Amino acid sequence: MSDSAAMADSSATSLSAAVIAWLAYLGQQRMLAAKTLEAYGRDIRQFHDFLSQRLGRAPTSGDFAALKPADLRAFLAARRAEGIDARSLQRALSALRGLAKYLERSGGGRASAFSALRSPKAGRRLPRPLNAEAARAVADVETRAGEPRSPWILARDAAVLALCYGAGLRISEALSIQRGDAPIGAVDEVRITGKGGKTRLAPVIAPVRAAIEAYLADCPWTLKPNGPLFVGAKGGPLKPRIVQLAMERMRGALGLPDSATPHALRHSFATHLLARGGDLRTIQELLGHASLSTTQVYTAVDSARLLAAYKSAHPRA
Repeated sequence: MSDSAAMADSSATSLSAAVIAWLAYLGQQRMLAAKTLEAYGRDIRQFHDFLSQRLGRAPTSGDFAALKPADLRAFLAARRAEGIDARSLQRALSALRGLAKYLERSGGGRASAFSALRSPKAGRRLPRPLNAEAARAVADVETRAGEPRSPWILARDAAVLALCYGAGLRISEALSIQRGDAPIGAVDEVRITGKGGKTRLAPVIAPVRAAIEAYLADCPWTLKPNGPLFVGAKGGPLKPRIVQLAMERMRGALGLPDSATPHALRHSFATHLLARGGDLRTIQELLGHASLSTTQVYTAVDSARLLAAYKSAHPRA
């Protein structure tokens, strides 16, 4: 097949088939997280449906390369009219740009429309950490002592939340730990695989190790070394939603806002370290952030906290 014929064939490829290949590439070669792939796939499907209606037929890769800035602006305007915020629009446009670059490398033509389009501006949303007392309370098994649940389940949930706060783990990272790697006894760190397949060593302090040991002492299931450390009521891998529901119950008991989630404990970890003089670069490494700018958002959180305290306490504020 000649080069011109190959280009024509590539341009005639259905856009949906190209998207499937692109998502497979992101998952297998770029090692993007499953949730990121899911979000990108959802954004691209929405654009595919929009473009199908605009063209009156299923779009091809050639149609994508021939996009005009007006097409992209119309899509973003339609999504905004549906109540989608600027941050989600930024992600959708990022996904479309990524697909455009992939198609260009694959011989599908250059979608020049993206170079003439700016990303929607979004106000920077600050993390909403818990205060130290509340963070310790949700990671304490005694907080839920009155609930009609098995003691081992209460101990399990407390151990997971203790890892989120005491080690700054994402809930998915805490649930990915295998029994054989459990940080207990003299083992004071655990290797974590975070976003993008990046690995890091997370130090685990003594109170967190004690919470995990308490859970293991009560757990009725025999846990295999290469199996999950945290299991559900029937012995299978523990699902994140179960821990989120446990956190929701504690929100009501402790009078915490809806922003008090397992992930807010990770924010609390970073904010409290920074407030106690923690080095920003070290906090970046502990959280597994690829960029320091991602970690720097916590400096704004701490500044906001100090300003709020000043305004509430100073007689001339």
